[in-house]
Amino acid sequence: MYVFVKENENEKTFINTGEILSILESTKNPESEKIRNILQKSLNKERLTPYEVATLLNANSDELWEEIFEAARKLKEKVYGNRIVLFAPLYIGNECINDCEYCGFRISNKDVIRKTLSIEKLKDEVKALVTKGHKRLIVVYGEHPMYSPQFIAKTIDNIYNTKVGNGEIRRVNVNAAPQTVEGYKIIKEVGIGTFQIFQETYHIPTYKKMHPRGPKSNFAWRLYGLDRAMLAGIDDVGIGALFGLYDWKFEVMGLIYHTIHLEERFGVGPHTISFPRIEPAVGTPTAKRPPYQVNDEDFKKIVAILRLAVPYTGLILTAREPMNIRREVLKLGVSQIDAGSSIGVGSYSEKDPEVIKKSQFILGDTRTLDEVIYELLKENYIPSFCTACYRAGRTGEHFMEFAIPGFVKRFCTPNALFTLNEYLNDYASEKTYKIGKKVIKTEVEKLDTKQKETVKDGLNKIDKGERDVRF
Repeated sequence: MYVFVKENENEKTFINTGEILSILESTKNPESEKIRNILQKSLNKERLTPYEVATLLNANSDELWEEIFEAARKLKEKVYGNRIVLFAPLYIGNECINDCEYCGFRISNKDVIRKTLSIEKLKDEVKALVTKGHKRLIVVYGEHPMYSPQFIAKTIDNIYNTKVGNGEIRRVNVNAAPQTVEGYKIIKEVGIGTFQIFQETYHIPTYKKMHPRGPKSNFAWRLYGLDRAMLAGIDDVGIGALFGLYDWKFEVMGLIYHTIHLEERFGVGPHTISFPRIEPAVGTPTAKRPPYQVNDEDFKKIVAILRLAVPYTGLILTAREPMNIRREVLKLGVSQIDAGSSIGVGSYSEKDPEVIKKSQFILGDTRTLDEVIYELLKENYIPSFCTACYRAGRTGEHFMEFAIPGFVKRFCTPNALFTLNEYLNDYASEKTYKIGKKVIKTEVEKLDTKQKETVKDGLNKIDKGERDVRF
C-alpha cells in the first residue's frame, strides 16, 4: 500500500541548519597545523567530527588542498587497496507523482516519455547486461503508487532468476522512494543489497523550494527513510546529496550529520555515500542552470573530504560525470563506479532514438563496460564485481567488524581477482584479456604466502570453468 505521511512543520530533525552554518563560519581561515592534525586523525582511520570536517572544507591555500588530496589517496589505499567495484544502473520505470524542479521524471514534465518495464522486457534488459559481464545492479524506480513494495520485490526476484550462460546478477541494490517499515520488510525478503535514498539537499528552505508537490515534499519523511529501513532489518543503506541545489560545503556537512545520526542510533553508518552533480535533463530548465553549480575543482574537494571524513564508507562516482573528471576523482578515494551505463528505460536491450526522453538526466560517460575495465587495468586498478561479503552475511555491523581493523582489503583483493578473472574468461575483448591477466599475475605476487596459494587455486578453478569462487 502506498502511504503518504503529512509533514509536521514543527518536527525537529538531526539536521540543524543554524548549527551547520555556525560551524562553517567559526572554522574559516584554519591554521595549517590544525589541518594537518585532522589529516593525521583521518589517516589513523578515525571518522571525523563535524567541526573537523568544516575545518578541512575551509582550507584556504593550494598547498593545503594538495595535502588534503594526498591524504585522501593514501587513505583509500589503506582501507580498500587499488580495487574499484563496478555496477550498472537499471531503470525499471519513470512514472512519478513528485514535481522536483531539477528532475526529468517530475510529473509536470510534458517532454518525458513515460515507460515501465514489463517482466518480459525486464528480463531482456537483464540478459543484455549479463552478456556484457555485469554482476551488480542498482535498480531505480520513480515514486508512484504502481511501484509498490510488492512490485519492487517482484522485479528484483526476476532479476536474480534471469541467467545467461555463465552469467547472472549476484547483487541488486535499490534506489526507490522511502517506504514504511512493513514495506521495507517485503523488499528485504528477496535479498537486496543496499537500499539507497538521496536526501538531495539537506538545506531545508532549498528542499521546500525544489520539492513543491508530491510525497517527496516531506523533508522529514525522506530524511528518516533509512531509519525505517534499518528498523526493518536492512542494515546496508546508502545516502547521498545532489550537488548544485545549495552550497556544496553545507551539503557535505549534511552528509556527515546523517552519517553520525545512523551511527548513533543503529551502531553503523551508511554503507555508501553518493555525491552526484546536477546534469541536464530534457524539459528541465533548473537542471540546465543549477542554482549552485559545482565546478570541477570543488567537485574534487567534495570527494577528498568525504573520503577523509568517513574512512570505512564506500564512495560512489557515477557516469553522470564526463570520463576526464572520473579519471581524476577516482584517485581521491572513490571505491565504486558504474560503467557501460544507459539510463533510458528499456535502453540496454534495444537501441532507442527516444532514449533521452525516457531518461532522468543526460549521462557524461557513455563508454562500454569493456572500455572502462581496460582503462582501469591500464591505471593499475583491480576492477571488481565482488559480492562475497554481502552473500556471506558481512553486512552492516558485521561488515564494520571486518572493515575497521583493515580486513576489507584482505578479503576484497582475492575476491576482486576472482571476479575479474571470470570477466576476462567470459566477456573481455582480446586487449582487455591480455592486460587483465598480467594485472592478476602481478597482484597475486603481492599476497602473503598463505593467501597466494589459496588465490592461485581459485583462479585455476575459474580457468577450468568453475564460477562464483569466493575467498
